Amino acid sequence: MTAAPADAARARATPAPPPAEGRLLREAVRRGRGPAALVLAATALGAAAAVTLPLALGRAVDLLIARADAGSWVLLCTALIATEVATDALVARTGGRTGAATTAWLRRRALAGFLAAPPAATTGTGLPTRLTANALDAGTAPVAAATAAAAGLAPLGGLAGLFLVDPWAGAAFVCGVPLLLLILRALLRDGRAALTTYQEEQGRMARLLTGALSGAATIAAAGTVRAEERRVLAPLAGMRAAGERTWRVQGRAAGLSGALMPLLVAAVLAVGGVRLVAGHLTPGDLLALSRYAVLAAGAGALAGALNGWVRAKAGTARVETVTALPPTPHGTRDLNPHGDGTLALHGVHVTRDGVPLLDSVTLTLPGGTTTALVGPSGSGKSLLAAVAGRLTDPDQGTVLLDGTDLRTLSADALRHAVAYAFERPALFGATIADAVACGPLPEPDLRRALRRAAADTFTDRLPHGPRTPLPEAPLSGGELQRLGLARAFTRPTRLLILDDATSSLDTVTAHLVARALTDTPGTRLTITHRLTTAAQSDQVVWLDGGRIRGTGPHSVLWRDPAYRAVFAAGAGAGGDAGAGADTDTGAGARRRSDVRTDVTSDVRTELPADMRTDLHTGIRTDPRVDTGTGAAE
Repeated sequence: MTAAPADAARARATPAPPPAEGRLLREAVRRGRGPAALVLAATALGAAAAVTLPLALGRAVDLLIARADAGSWVLLCTALIATEVATDALVARTGGRTGAATTAWLRRRALAGFLAAPPAATTGTGLPTRLTANALDAGTAPVAAATAAAAGLAPLGGLAGLFLVDPWAGAAFVCGVPLLLLILRALLRDGRAALTTYQEEQGRMARLLTGALSGAATIAAAGTVRAEERRVLAPLAGMRAAGERTWRVQGRAAGLSGALMPLLVAAVLAVGGVRLVAGHLTPGDLLALSRYAVLAAGAGALAGALNGWVRAKAGTARVETVTALPPTPHGTRDLNPHGDGTLALHGVHVTRDGVPLLDSVTLTLPGGTTTALVGPSGSGKSLLAAVAGRLTDPDQGTVLLDGTDLRTLSADALRHAVAYAFERPALFGATIADAVACGPLPEPDLRRALRRAAADTFTDRLPHGPRTPLPEAPLSGGELQRLGLARAFTRPTRLLILDDATSSLDTVTAHLVARALTDTPGTRLTITHRLTTAAQSDQVVWLDGGRIRGTGPHSVLWRDPAYRAVFAAGAGAGGDAGAGADTDTGAGARRRSDVRTDVTSDVRTELPADMRTDLHTGIRTDPRVDTGTGAAE
């Protein structure tokens, strides 16, 4: 069954262009528009109360001086003050709740974008920093926008009040407004650039620290702790410079506005005092002028509101680099329900940075068989395994599972058909059972998966068995791998890919897992450095320099000294090449009856036409591949 041309065309279509810069910021603000509107309305109401209060206070003072009844004005002042307090509390509560909700949404969006993108596209994204500090800043965007929009209401109202009470006092204040605008403009221009640089350096340091922590044991063993400290802390110089620049900008703005505002208030009061002595103002008017001058001087607080908006924009821009990652395109098809898991790669070619890592790979894995993928370090084994299960797409060529192009499958169909186990699996969830199940799983199925991976031998000894919390279950490298294998065994699949997933297992455990793999339905592809694993496989694919150098039973390939050298090199890394003597004499084939030895009939023929056959050994080889290590996996 072959892929429909229309489906293949859709799957291979050019991905949509990345979203325009700032789209995430607009989405975040639009998502929080309801609470932001409430904040804006509350801020406006509070500003109205603040602007009305000086007039009411002035009128109350004049009446009290005249010994007239000022009770209603005093009650109005009380109500206005209560309104200011209530609106401030409402803004604080709404802002906190909205910021938390928006931050959570941004984190989910960033994580979803990260997981949906091809693994090669996520390298160097600095996800931890973007999900923590940057998302926290970005989460304030809806409220920061509303606050910045409303921050000028009270100062403008205060300025209007000055002119309403006495135009001369208003004119005295206006003389300093141009200087204030220059201060705010400098804050917006220079503050964002400095803050963006600081966040970039912070993300770089977080990536270096994460890498160092994951390799802490290696660093300690190599005695390079001091060198790693210098490497991880190298971005501190850039962070310090950017941080100092940020604080200089903010400090200069705060200092200038802090010095300017009292001078303007003093000028207003001086003019008001002169006008009071001249009989043009009452004591209540002078009190109102003093209050309005303070409100108008609150334009300096606008710098804080604008700085919050700058931080929100910078944080959103950082998060957007993850949410805008192009997702892996999927089709809409399902697999043939009667397929046996046959995997076929035709002319697969992968290039990274201009270097071919896989070159013209054509290969078939018959349904229900086990194929061992071997080769020297850097030969492209892990990349081929990633292409086989569509963790990444080839630049050229096709990958078919039961005759269906993987690119035309829906995401659900693909992930239900293909399972992976890795050399260093990552465990997610609260308990070991959660990490293995990855979702709802009946207890008998969980126990069966643990038993097939030989993981029940240690999970049953834990305080709460498989329900033991992960932090309370220290795991060795081999135990971690067994849990990764158990996770792969939790559901039936057409294709099971093991990327060096048994490298840390002892010989006995590896034998138990190999026996469980033999009983696993579907097709198995395993990257291995173990000679015994290769010997027990139905076929071996020998990869070198991104090309298939040979394919066939292990007993046949073993006749080539270069093939034997692959396992000799692996022995230095903990392989079991010492078993080679048994295999060379045929003992490996005798240990398992289904390892065939007929040279003329059992060597696979799905290889390029320009590959020659050595008639002496029956091994198909590629003369273009030498014994070098080739490109990095």
